[in-house]
Amino acid sequence: MTDQTTYDEFREIDIRLGKVVEVQDFPEAHKPAFKLKIDFGPEIGIKSSSVQAVGPHTKEDLQGLLVCCVVNFPPKQVGKFTSEVLTLGFRNTAGIGWVLITPAKDSVEIGDRLT
Repeated sequence: MTDQTTYDEFREIDIRLGKVVEVQDFPEAHKPAFKLKIDFGPEIGIKSSSVQAVGPHTKEDLQGLLVCCVVNFPPKQVGKFTSEVLTLGFRNTAGIGWVLITPAKDSVEIGDRLT
């Protein structure tokens, strides 16, 4: 059995919807990864994220994709790159890379918070 998280603890995690506006290869990363620029709208702006999504996603797939990200974790240094948000995903069944979480419908606004 795992420890349970309260609803109030969950609410402290700020998960927002963003749109990938730029995708770059990240050859310096230890594991295959991309560098993303993600637009969260006027309240948060554009933030960077490193994602190990190589395999399940191509650069072309990611361009314009709506993604879910934690925006209130401290930045994480990944080599010389600063990842400002945590882009959420699930481990690919092949065990290579992550499948990013994206809404099934496009009727959600950029910057909206998951509640």
